[in-house]
Amino acid sequence: MNTPAPAGRVLSGMRPTGQLHLGNYHGALRNWVDLQYQYPCFFFVADFHALTTGYADTEQLPDFTHEMVVDWLAAGLNPGVATLFVQSHVPEHAELHLLLSMITPLSWLERVPTYKDQQAELSEKDLATYGFLGYPLLQSADILLYRPAWVPVGEDQVAHVEITREIARRFNHIFGQETGFEAKAEKAVAGLGGRQSSLYRELRRKFQEGGDTDALEKARGIVQANTRLTVADRERLLGYLEGTSVAILPEPQVMLTPTPKLPGLDGRKMSKSYGNTIGLREDPDAVTQKLKTMQTDPARARRTDPGEPERCPVWSLHKIYSDEPTHRWVEAGCRSASIGCLECKKPLIDRVVEDTTAMRKRAQEFEEHPELVRNILSEGAERAREAARETLDEVRRAMHLRGD
Repeated sequence: MNTPAPAGRVLSGMRPTGQLHLGNYHGALRNWVDLQYQYPCFFFVADFHALTTGYADTEQLPDFTHEMVVDWLAAGLNPGVATLFVQSHVPEHAELHLLLSMITPLSWLERVPTYKDQQAELSEKDLATYGFLGYPLLQSADILLYRPAWVPVGEDQVAHVEITREIARRFNHIFGQETGFEAKAEKAVAGLGGRQSSLYRELRRKFQEGGDTDALEKARGIVQANTRLTVADRERLLGYLEGTSVAILPEPQVMLTPTPKLPGLDGRKMSKSYGNTIGLREDPDAVTQKLKTMQTDPARARRTDPGEPERCPVWSLHKIYSDEPTHRWVEAGCRSASIGCLECKKPLIDRVVEDTTAMRKRAQEFEEHPELVRNILSEGAERAREAARETLDEVRRAMHLRGD
């Protein structure tokens, strides 16, 4: 059974790496800013995950966390709408990770595609640790703890959500056969109230006897809209609809998000490790100088040589930042050599500087008053812990780790 979380919750996180660059913004952060007004969103600083590959050097973690959250706020994340918090400030992450480790086959972790890839890529680091092997399980615990309906990822991260779904299925299979389930579900039905109880029963009958999927969706809507239900009763009612038991840990769905390819200044992927980035809050003069010297189509050795935009990293930035008339002007001018590379970059520089300057202005208050960031993260951790404790209560009860 796959049960959506209350109100279509969305969850995502980032490792703390200090100040972010335009690649981080267009790869994930820009999408978060849009999602926060469409769904209840939980966004966290994944500082436990930073330890899986960097446990020997943690001195800068607090500063990296602070700078990254300032960038989140500068980019437009609204702590009055979304919940922003630090993973290690919510100890339930570690507890659920521990409990799930008891049932997760070792082979599931060893087959995660990025496991061997990162071992090869980060060969200079000591990755022969349980923490590194278990990071996909920690990621699964991060997700399942908040029972989100959606996890926004790019195509290269779908495998991480799939192992999360497998772990949820395994947990539910082992622990989801609740004693006295039907009696508890009937009690929850009665708790919906006279008219809603009758409608729920009728819709459930239509689905179970006639396979009416419209009736199933309407009944789910009744359950999801009832704010008086406990989390446990909501899960019971959703399971009762389909004739199954309780999905204690609902399987999250992948939300494939557009992740435009953003080249760095040297044409490779924008990355701090390559030293080819433009920061979200970088000084306008530095942004201008970096873009002026950015690599272009190597075929244009001279101003009079015609070029091909698709070979030029600057064109990839134009496709993100510039409008259609500018696109046409660039394509025609480059291929005919009627414009030079610096001329081509001018409207792009203006747009990028405009965006980064706006972020610098939004960040100023948080840079001058760091306590504002601390307060935002403290309040976010409290909200996150409230949601996390609900899940842990159900998990511990299912595993008979509670006295009640």
